[in-house]
Amino acid sequence: MPVDIVDLRSFYRSPLGDIARRFIVRVVRSRFSNCTGYSILGVGYATPYLGVFRDEAVRVLAFMPSEQGVVNWPSSGHSASALVEVTRMPLPDSSIDRVIVVHALEISEHPHDLLSEIWRILTPGGRVIVVTPNRSGLWARLDSTPFGHGQPYSLGQLRDLMREALFSPTQWAEALYVPPFRSRTLLHSAAAVEAIGAYFSLPGAGVLIVEATKQLYRPVGVRKAARQVAPQFQPALAPEAIGASCSSERDRFEP
Repeated sequence: MPVDIVDLRSFYRSPLGDIARRFIVRVVRSRFSNCTGYSILGVGYATPYLGVFRDEAVRVLAFMPSEQGVVNWPSSGHSASALVEVTRMPLPDSSIDRVIVVHALEISEHPHDLLSEIWRILTPGGRVIVVTPNRSGLWARLDSTPFGHGQPYSLGQLRDLMREALFSPTQWAEALYVPPFRSRTLLHSAAAVEAIGAYFSLPGAGVLIVEATKQLYRPVGVRKAARQVAPQFQPALAPEAIGASCSSERDRFEP
């Protein structure tokens, strides 16, 4: 079930939400380090992660799922957010250079269609970053944060889903090693916990972050057609020559 837009906005205004934003945007920014002259699209509730690109990108848009709700973004100036059907976005083919997907894939009823639509609007060689809850992480097991809703993914599940949608995963990362608790002591030590978890690649991170590029070809085996061997039917009646049939009938009745 999608998280309501009010709950998403409240979470990111809280101390725990600010910590989640800082740790995830650090990874996102390291992958999309220079977006000068690019068009960037955020899908889901990606506005907490889009602000760092506004000063360098040509345009930054935020598309939010119709079942989730929408908020005006940015808070000043012309609005760049819209309520859309994310599997049918109002954009032409090959019109976006970079896409950031947050709080979208795990709540989508049709994740493959969502990724296929992102593939359509990406420019040739365009790149996408997808952030999803980690199935083995603590954040996915508690519904006190938005990362505890929807369908969490394992590394293998996310990789297969991306490849089926004709994306080539190029970089993998994890974030949110800090537990999703609102203890003041834990929040103060969150940076140290995150640094230790990332340095040792500890299991149980809260989110998986994958970067992928748009493939321009369809690899063999992406879609396996179901081929069935046609059964070998035997004719119900075996044809015979007319002369032979008459001769046999005559022979049978002659004394």
